[in-house]
Amino acid sequence: MDVLTAIEDGWQQRSDEELLQHAFEMRRVLFTQDIRFRALAEGWQRDGRPFAGLLFGHQLRGTIGQYVEDLELVAKASEANEWMHRIEYLPF
Repeated sequence: MDVLTAIEDGWQQRSDEELLQHAFEMRRVLFTQDIRFRALAEGWQRDGRPFAGLLFGHQLRGTIGQYVEDLELVAKASEANEWMHRIEYLPF
């Protein structure tokens, strides 16, 4: 599974909007537990603005282990282009 954090990519000081755009340009699906980030992606979805996909895990509904398992399943069972403009909630 190919994982890249915002810190590893040097983007930890960027705004959520910049991160969402950067992920789109890199064709990388984002995972977040930040509800404000999810709201941003929902706004982009409503407006028809393209993004590479968002997987959202609510902090109170799953464990890190569950999220890792679900992210691994997503990586193995799908291609990044299948997630374009989609928002899904974890754990499954």
